[in-house]
Amino acid sequence: MGVFRKGSKAYSIFNFKCPKCHETDMFCTPTFAFKRPFDMEERCAHCGQHLMPEPGFYYGAMFISYIFMGWFCIGFVALFHWVFDWSIEASFALLIAVCAVFFVYIFRLARAIWINLNVHYDPSKGHKNMPTEGVK
Repeated sequence: MGVFRKGSKAYSIFNFKCPKCHETDMFCTPTFAFKRPFDMEERCAHCGQHLMPEPGFYYGAMFISYIFMGWFCIGFVALFHWVFDWSIEASFALLIAVCAVFFVYIFRLARAIWINLNVHYDPSKGHKNMPTEGVK
């Protein structure tokens, strides 16, 4: 099984799919739509998994986002300042532009990681159970 194939955590995280069945999108709009970028589905339309289990559930996603963005910003500015010999001001200006464009993606990625740490894939939920004819 590949890392980004259905059934893996990476598939669910990077495609923003329900962590239980990997069928339904977690968010109401596409990532770069920028209209209602933070609205999530309440439940998975396919398996019924709560995507908003309780108030404050995604508080932990904030820490994931903070750690990722901290290291990303340090690496980004270091790369452009020391490797490409840009000025500090230009490096930070480009960093701010990149962060502004990818803010919604990072927000969604952190939430997808957090829910995937807490909810595990169930292959039986991935396919709708078809009723068998003649079974009473």
